[in-house]
Order: sequence, then structure tokens, then C-alpha cells
Amino acid sequence: MKKMLFWKADWFVGLLVALLFLFGANSDLMQSLERKAYDLGVRASSRIPSDKIAVIAIDDQSIANLGRWPWPREIQARMLDLLAAGHAKVVGNTSLFFEPQTDAGLAYINKISAFLDSSALKDSADQADVEQLRGLLQEAAQHLDNDQKLSASMARANDMLLPMFFELGQPQGRPDQPLPAYVQQNSLTNVSGSGPQPIPAAGALVPIPVLGSHALAIGHLNATPDVDGGIRTEPLVVSYFDQYYPSLSLMLAAKSLNLGPNDIQVSLGQGVRLGNLSIATDPALRMHTYFYADRDGKPAFPVDSFYDVLTGKIPTEKYRDKIVLIGATAAGVGTPQVTPISAGMAPVLTLANSVSSILKQDFFVEPSWGFAAESAIFLVVALYLTLLLPRLKAGIGATITVVLFVALLVTHFVLMTTQAMWLQLMLPASMLLVGHLLLTTKHFLLTEKGKLKSDADSAESNRMLGLAFQGQGQLDIAFDKFRKVPVDDSLMDVLYNLGLDFERKRQFNKAESVFRYMAEYNPGFRDLKARLAQSKAMAETVILGGGSGKTNASTMVLDKAGVSKPMLGRYEVEKELGKGAMGVVYLGKDPKISRIVAIKTMALSQEFEADELEEVKARFFREAETAGRLNHPNIVTIYDAGEEHDLAYIAMEFLKGKDLVPYTKPDNLLPLPKVLDIVARVADALGYAHTLNVVHRDIKPANIMYDPDSDAVKVTDFGIARITDSSKTKTGMVLGTPSYMSPEQLAGKKIEGQSDLFSLGVSLYQLVCGKLPFEGDSMAQLMFRIASEPATDILTVRPDVPACVVAIIDKALSKQVEGRYQTGNEMADAIRQCAAGLQG
Repeated sequence: MKKMLFWKADWFVGLLVALLFLFGANSDLMQSLERKAYDLGVRASSRIPSDKIAVIAIDDQSIANLGRWPWPREIQARMLDLLAAGHAKVVGNTSLFFEPQTDAGLAYINKISAFLDSSALKDSADQADVEQLRGLLQEAAQHLDNDQKLSASMARANDMLLPMFFELGQPQGRPDQPLPAYVQQNSLTNVSGSGPQPIPAAGALVPIPVLGSHALAIGHLNATPDVDGGIRTEPLVVSYFDQYYPSLSLMLAAKSLNLGPNDIQVSLGQGVRLGNLSIATDPALRMHTYFYADRDGKPAFPVDSFYDVLTGKIPTEKYRDKIVLIGATAAGVGTPQVTPISAGMAPVLTLANSVSSILKQDFFVEPSWGFAAESAIFLVVALYLTLLLPRLKAGIGATITVVLFVALLVTHFVLMTTQAMWLQLMLPASMLLVGHLLLTTKHFLLTEKGKLKSDADSAESNRMLGLAFQGQGQLDIAFDKFRKVPVDDSLMDVLYNLGLDFERKRQFNKAESVFRYMAEYNPGFRDLKARLAQSKAMAETVILGGGSGKTNASTMVLDKAGVSKPMLGRYEVEKELGKGAMGVVYLGKDPKISRIVAIKTMALSQEFEADELEEVKARFFREAETAGRLNHPNIVTIYDAGEEHDLAYIAMEFLKGKDLVPYTKPDNLLPLPKVLDIVARVADALGYAHTLNVVHRDIKPANIMYDPDSDAVKVTDFGIARITDSSKTKTGMVLGTPSYMSPEQLAGKKIEGQSDLFSLGVSLYQLVCGKLPFEGDSMAQLMFRIASEPATDILTVRPDVPACVVAIIDKALSKQVEGRYQTGNEMADAIRQCAAGLQG
């Protein structure tokens, strides 16, 4: 036996896939995929943001009214004064005050003051004028010094926090100079543990002294984008040489709780504790911020225009005891950030989400056991691809793969939405799909070669088997075998003889199938065209028995010279009247009493599998017997039922009229009074049948016969629908259409008489306006609408329908059985009362 090379083995392919994904786990592509799944988990979860946070936006409206950004800091001072008067708890301003804002006039004032101090004027006799001039210069300097105005407002309010910004990166030496004291007083000293260090910084940009010295606190405003540029985490602590500095969000949360830097405890590599709040982070002390989605069309955090607050349109009392964040949201000011819930979120809103995440404890967590769990899951998937999947059959393998994949996705989303935990499971999920696809492709390529060889061997075997079955007279099985053989000239001779054998057995429709199959290969073969035409003509006038094996009297040829009229039971078959869903309807005659009848035939052996045929036959005769007990002027009378060579038939009253289908067309509707009269009589018939526990199951216009000349109305096909319920046709579809079925019938529930009344309501609707109440582009959509959606308002189709007719239709089409007419007689009475009212 030839030994397979190891690199062709399935286990080697699985191992190769596992190693490929293992080495690519930290690639940008895989990490981006993990974060896309993270974003979906964030959007799938729901949290309520803190109601203590409000945003004042430097928006387009504010810039349009106050001028280009940056504004004079005197405007910021006025806003701070207003918020102080409104008793805001703390104010966080995201503007970067790294440089002084010097007014051009202030420089000249300072020059004049310097000149005055150094000139002879200071020693002049008129000292009062000099002092007055000096006072005017000092007043002008104060008026023009915006930084001093803002500083004074900050000193008065004592509630404003300012941002600083670090240049992230590993420092190579020592800083040029220490940070100012007003910055260092914000450093964190309560640090413990020996875990990994926070994100390092090599430089810092801090607020100017005149402002920073009066800030309530200072925190960094650094963001750390992921590999795809998205902002998902907040570095709560940054290390600057031998010092640790908190983020602005952490300081805002602390000051809102009346806490300071000394109340912030840092556990390196583990997390941060703020008072009684414990904030879990990754080893770099980054918090996985929860981003709050808008709710009910309203933003997660209230956002007011800076201009509206400044002009008093929005009273500052609104911000009492609030954490007020001031920042830019206008286009072109600042850089929007990509977050899990937005492709362009203003940094001030990102800050709001971070502060709320801290205060509400809504952050996501990578559990301490997460890496171990991720590694174990990766190993399980790798072993599955390497050892188990190659041993499984294709169907079972596909099922297990789908189950594992779905389990990974469900675990990811359940942990995020219910436990706020994030496990990176997209790596094993992707490996599972790719590995399964590669192994499946490999199997297909390898087995395709063997298939080509086996096809040639099986073709000859099927030819020999076909000839053997043909010799035994089992022509159907022989044809099945021949169809598995590629058609060539030699097989054409074999098939031609098979077609002749079917003709000898007078099974012309099967002969036609053989000749049509041959014509697809070579329509000019011998006299194939003539044979095909003759077989087709004969098949249209032939009733076939099933596979009973009895050939005598198993076919009936009508209007063929030299052939006597066929018989079904005691009835002579005169002519074909039409074709139904499961058989042909013939005009027949009972020669003993000269009664003209309609004979409906059903080839049960062709419609049902052999293992259910006997049960169906028994049901057929039970239903026929039940329908035969019905004696009502509006129900077709059943005379007889029987079976002839697996061909079941029902002999019934012959009707001259036609069904109501032509009268369902919009351009061929019957007058409304006539429609109501017909439907009332059908309701009478159904009411009668239901009292005998007989349910029709297939009420529709096609099963209601109407003769305009005699004004006779008859319901046909009682019991037939029940027989066809389990019919397995060659196309695999159940006969009939669900357009007229009740919701409980579509759901497979027990059917009572009210189901027929629902179908009658659908028929009434269609006869009145020419359209069906439920329509759909597909069978599934149609069935959903019948079961779940109200019918199309008939007044939108035909506005002149009387109100009483609309009420009758609405009640008949109730989804709930209890809401419909409970008996046919009740529905008939309602229709006749409506009709009488219309005539009056």
C-alpha cells in the first residue's frame, strides 16, 4: 500500500494553519479584526450614563457669533464666572493653554510704562499728573491682559481643571528642567506594586504659570489609538521619569467626589482605586472606556452651545453640582476621534464618556484569566483542525465547525454585554473558518481525481444493471440506471428500445420521458421526432396506474380508433374535463342508471412514497366516506369512490357551471349583491359540514362552483385537502397555495371550522376587489404576513366597499380564532343582514 507523504496529510494542513495564525496573532490585520468585534460588543451592550456630566460645546454657532477660534481668553473668563455663579461642581476645559495670549495693545502699554519709569518725568514737579498717568496705564494693561482676566476668574471660582499633554515615548535621559510646582502637586504618590510601568513620556506641555497656578487640578489629555486608529482606552496614568500623572478624566472624577491626588491609589500592572471606586485596567493602566450610545433620539450627555450659555439663553442654574466639560465640537477645530460608536467623536465627548465610565464603573475588563482562556480555546481549535476534523465525515465536520464558530461568537458577545469582559476570540474563530475551508478544499481536489475514474467504472456497471432490469420488465428502474450513464450513440439504441417497451406496456407518458431525454442528445435519431409526438399525444389522453405491475386495464386511451372506452369501476369514461392538482377530471356515465357524473382521479402511487401509500389510501376512503355523508344543496354530492390499479377516483355530481376563479379578476368582478349571496350560501354549506365535524381545509374560489344560468352554488373537494397535506410531489412541494390558509393552518396547529371561515373571508375579499388581502414576493414573506400582519385595507383597493362588508371581512380575517365568526351560519346571517341593508 502506497504511503501518503506527511505534507499531504490533513493533520499537517491543520497544524500549518494553527502555526500561521499563532505567528500572525499580533498582526495589524488580526488585531483590527479583534477590535471590530470589540466595537460590535460595545454597541450591543447598554448602559445609562452619569447624569452629573454636562457638555458646553464650542460649536459652529458659537464661532459664527463670537468670531474665529481661538477666542480672547476674556470670553473663557466670562463663561467661568457664569458657571461659578451657577454653582457648577467642577469645570473641565479641554482647551490647551500652553502659550500666553498677548494683545498687541498690551505690548505698547508695557513700553509706555517702562519709558515712564526710566524717564525724567518721574521726578517732575507735577507728580499728581504722573501718578494719574501711571494709574491709567495700569488700568489699560489690566483691561488688555486676557490671561490675567482668566486667571482671576479661575482664582475666584476655584473649580477649573486644565489639561496638559505628554510627548509619549521612552525617555533617553533626564528632563531639561523639572515640571512647575503647580503641575507636580498633581502627581500621584500613592503607588504600590512591582508590575509593569504605565505608558512612559519623554516630554510635557503644561499650562502657562499664570493659569496653571490657579487651576483646581491638572490632568493629561493624551489618547492612545489602537492599530486601526480607533480610541477605545483611556490611559489613566502616565509615567514621567520618576513621577506618575493622572488623566484629566481621572482628576475630574476625583474632584467631583471632593478627592485629590493623594486619594488616588495606583497598583502597578493591575488598576487604579479612587476613593471607594475600583477601576480595572490593562497592565499599562489603560481603562477600556464604555461609550454610551444615544437613547431615544437624545445624546448620551446633554450638549449646549457655548454661545447660548454665554448670552443667558440657557440659565447656568442648569449646571448646579454638575461636572461641566468645555470643548470644541465645531468642524475644523480639534481632531475628531474614531470610537466604537462613532467615526468622528469630538474629544470633549470622549472625555465625557471616560469620566462617566469611572464614576459609573462601566468600563470593560480583560480578566486576569483571559490570556489563559484565550490560549486554551486556541489550542482546542488547533487540535480540532489537526486531529479531529480530518477523521469526520463532511456533514458532521461542517456541523461541528458551525457550532464551534457560533459558540465563540456567542461567548464573545455574552461576556461583553452581560459581564463587561473582553476576551479576544476572533483569532481562534478565524482560524477555525480558514482551517475548515482549506481542509474542505483539499478533500475536494483530491477526491475529484478519484471521482473521474470511478464515474467511468460506474457508468458501465449502470449500463449492465439497466439492461438486466429491462430484461426483467422493471422498466422504471432500468431508465434510472441508464440516466446515470453518459449518453452516446450506443446508449441511444438502448434507450430507443426502452421507449418501445414502455409503448408496448401502454405507458405512453413514460415513453415520452425516454424519447425526450434522447432528444436532448440527438433529436434527429431515427424516427425519434415522430415517436415523441405520438407518445405525447397518447400521454395526454391516458390515465396511468402506479407501479402495481398490472398492465391490463392499467391505462385508458380516449378517442382512439379501435379502442373501447375505458372503465373506472362501473363508470364509462367519456372525455376529459380538465386537470387538477393531483390528477385528471373526466366526464363519466353510470351505464346501469344512465347517471352523468364527474370523476376526479388521483394517482396516489405517484404522489406518495411506498411506505406511506397504504395509510394514504385508507385516509382517502375515510375522507371520501365522510364527504359522501354530506347532503346539502350547496355541497357537491359524492356518489362513489374506488381504486383502479393504484388510481383512486371519486365519482360526484356533474356540474355545468365553472369555478369562481374568473370572477376574481379586477375587470370581471360579479356585482357586490351577487358576491354576498354566493358567499352566504357557501357559509351555510360550511356551517352544515362543521356540525358534522367535517372541515374542508381548502376553501378558495377554485373550489366553489357557480352556474350563472341556474344560479347554483356548490362547494367541491371536501376532504381532498386533507389527503394532499402530506403529498410529496416530484418537485418536493406541497400542492396548493397558502394564500387562502389561516394562520393556524400555516402553523400546523389543529384545524377547526373557523379555519374554513378565514379562507372564506379571503375569498370574499378577492371576489369583492379583485386582489388578495395578503401578498408577498416569496412564499416565506406571504406566510409571514398571513400569520403576523393585518390584511391590506380593502378600501385602499376599492374605496366604495360598504362599511358592513369591510366589517365582515375584518372579522373573518382575525388572526385569533376567537375573534372570527364561530359558525358558518353566524357568518351567513351577518352577510345577509349586510346585503339587506344595502338594498334598503
